[in-house]
Amino acid sequence: MKEVLQILKKTGALIPNGHFVGVSGRHLDTYITKDALLPHTAEVSKIAKLIAEKAKNLKVDAVVGPALGGIILSQWVAHHLSRIQRKKILSFYTEKTNDAGQAFTRGYDERVKGQKLLVVEDTVTTGGSAIKVVNAVKQAGGKVAKIIVITNRDPKQVNSKFLGVSFSSLCNLSLASYDPKDCPMCKAGVPVNIKLGHGKKFLESQK
Repeated sequence: MKEVLQILKKTGALIPNGHFVGVSGRHLDTYITKDALLPHTAEVSKIAKLIAEKAKNLKVDAVVGPALGGIILSQWVAHHLSRIQRKKILSFYTEKTNDAGQAFTRGYDERVKGQKLLVVEDTVTTGGSAIKVVNAVKQAGGKVAKIIVITNRDPKQVNSKFLGVSFSSLCNLSLASYDPKDCPMCKAGVPVNIKLGHGKKFLESQK
């Protein structure tokens, strides 16, 4: 956990003391942005290796992550896991659908069918995105061996029981998130960050 936090801070991926809106729509005072981490290939490789080490005893055929950031993470994890297990492990990704879900495209659904997959994700707040990827794997006829994420913002709520599959994270960060109507930053008049997260979309929805 300490090593992961150091990497997130070093790359500027962990941003405290703000007013952000996550993909779930909940408001956050601390934001973790994969966009600051991903340009640093050495650091991404280190984190992916830590994920691969957690999965070293799993029987998996491929790794999958949600586009866009999950593509890079999936590739690196598959690379390291292939070396650890001494076999070829493929990397796939899912894409957003018109109904806000996730699905395999580009013929990947056929390649996933009958395979066991490791799902990787950068950060979970409610677990909603991870569940969408799990559903995509199942719809394509694959099986989920485990979900492993870099950071879990709500370890009390987001766990294996809640997600319905084996789950773990490299780093648990018990950071608060708020329903918009209960958000203390909104009540205090703290401006919503429109450069990171979904703040711009939230403000547009309030017009």
